[in-house]
Amino acid sequence: MRLHFYFARKFAKSFFGLSAVFILLTTLIDLVEQMRRLGNSSASFGQLVELTLLNAPDGYYTILPLVMILATVVLFLGLARSSELVVVRASGRSALSTLIAPVLVALMIGLVAISVLNPIVAATSKRFAQLFEFYSSGSEEVLSISSEGLWLRQADAEGQTVIRAARANPQATILYDVSFISYGPNGPVRRIEAQSAALDGGQWQLTDATVWPLTAGTNPQASVRHYGDLDLASSLTNERILEGFGTPSSISIWDLPDHIGQLTRAGFSARRHAVWFQMELAKPLFLIAMVLVAAAFTMRHVRFGKTGVAVLSAVMLGFGLYYVRNFAQIMGENGQIPIILAAWAPPVASVMLGLGILLHMEDG
Repeated sequence: MRLHFYFARKFAKSFFGLSAVFILLTTLIDLVEQMRRLGNSSASFGQLVELTLLNAPDGYYTILPLVMILATVVLFLGLARSSELVVVRASGRSALSTLIAPVLVALMIGLVAISVLNPIVAATSKRFAQLFEFYSSGSEEVLSISSEGLWLRQADAEGQTVIRAARANPQATILYDVSFISYGPNGPVRRIEAQSAALDGGQWQLTDATVWPLTAGTNPQASVRHYGDLDLASSLTNERILEGFGTPSSISIWDLPDHIGQLTRAGFSARRHAVWFQMELAKPLFLIAMVLVAAAFTMRHVRFGKTGVAVLSAVMLGFGLYYVRNFAQIMGENGQIPIILAAWAPPVASVMLGLGILLHMEDG
């Protein structure tokens, strides 16, 4: 047990040390990128730093498998150079027993990542998207899903308009049982109820609409008007509405099941979010696979030579598995393969591949 704790401590030290380096590096790169993207806006340097810090957790969360590979490489290269690995092997311990501690640490890191880091990334990513939209365009179009239906907000030169719809088509181009409430500088100015509203060419095309003026000094019921068809200007587009749902990564894993249900009830396809949810659950297994793959190429004594080739092979194979995982995610989101297969097949196959290479390297 003491030896397992020793390996676990060294692996954790390598992992967190590399994490600090990558967080610093990616933050500096992202700061330069934010300065380039918002250089012509009114955002101050302090606001750009705030945006960068909000985007840092998401960047680190994305490269977590790479950090896991490199931490494993650093661990076993260090053990090989100090001959500790030779002593451990000479004592009768197999390669698989030596990997117990790093695998358990990787499992714990994966569980903490999806249970703690995932909600942090979701919150910071959502806030980053809102602030970036505000700094780049000067307005905030907000979309949310609740048990009451679909809520939108659009802004223009005259003020804000809040839109509520009972449901929508999957492409978010048509809203049904929709209400529009427009606000001016002094409060609400108009309410519109319509059977449906279709977004086309920067306009809402309303069907069977009823309009109530809400300005001060008017009787809304006495001034009500009915229209078979009515056009309203809109600053929204179909792409911006769909983007308003946020990427699945901007929703906490604890809230994803309810959000998927709300999307389904509102008429939208929740397949993308369902694939992401299953892939998050499979993330600890994928991190374990990264440890096994990296260990398979680096659990060797340095006197055998070709250490650089072994490290490069481990990193390249890890990148390959990562892209296979992303490809399976795309196929799952497009409905070409089942959700469970898209999320769990790459991690399981990666673990089996790592074990296979490790056993081959050890036993021939």
